[in-house]
Amino acid sequence: MALAFKVTRMLVGEAYTLRGALLKASSRYASSGKNYEFILTEKVGEKSNVGLITLNRPKALNALCNGLMTEVGEAIDLYENDDTVGAIVITGSEKAFAAGADIKEMQNNTYSQCVRGNFLSHWDRVARCSKPVIAAVNGYALGGGCELAMMCDIIYAGDKAKFGQPEINIGTIPGAGGTQRLTRVAGKSKAMEICLTGLPVTAQEAEKMGLVSKIFPAADLVKETVKLGEKISTHSQLIVALCKEAVNTAYETTLKEGLHFEKRTFHATFSTSDRKEGMTAFIEKRAPKFTNN
Repeated sequence: MALAFKVTRMLVGEAYTLRGALLKASSRYASSGKNYEFILTEKVGEKSNVGLITLNRPKALNALCNGLMTEVGEAIDLYENDDTVGAIVITGSEKAFAAGADIKEMQNNTYSQCVRGNFLSHWDRVARCSKPVIAAVNGYALGGGCELAMMCDIIYAGDKAKFGQPEINIGTIPGAGGTQRLTRVAGKSKAMEICLTGLPVTAQEAEKMGLVSKIFPAADLVKETVKLGEKISTHSQLIVALCKEAVNTAYETTLKEGLHFEKRTFHATFSTSDRKEGMTAFIEKRAPKFTNN
């Protein structure tokens, strides 16, 4: 079993192997203690306060099968309920974040099967996580892979990453948020172009349209993404969750509704111990000690 596990890790690719060796040498990574078939999980960072989920179907370019997405959901559950974890990172290999959904798995589905089984309904678990989720995208993020990245709160990309919704090429359309989230980020014209042509865009184009926050050399991507997770994890988890909810409300509602929600949430922070501690620490010119209360 130990040998098989080592072989599986080797198949992820040279970049992943190098990343793993460097991180192991620095003693920054610790196992989450649970084994999965399609993903790898670790608690990372100097304080082990960032949950890392690595998609691990190297032979299929991390194609998203039902089993993989079920395991991602389980890992999200694990980290969301772990008080030592303040942020979550999802990544793949340098060659592919996820090259799409598993076409072989869905090829023989019928309309009635999709409706009765509510096909893909559990794939949005990432979007429903109360803790910040950051995508570290190297290589291909196509179809379901692009949709998974867009379910995350922040996207960092490697300089060779490619994003796209190529479903039109196989006689279907995006089914896990591609037409909806991409339109909200990039606007109608760009979303139409991407979805109707099926052509991918580069990391640089994705950054320009607002889909990606920052671009890094591929070898540095995961390290830089973990740094972001560590920074977020220094704050109160309670206040971070409220802030994330407020930003999502802006994304999903009108300006008037969003402003009202923001103000009431701001007011609500004055009932928390962490708001009091944060302001007191600022006045006393010291680092705050948050308790997530």
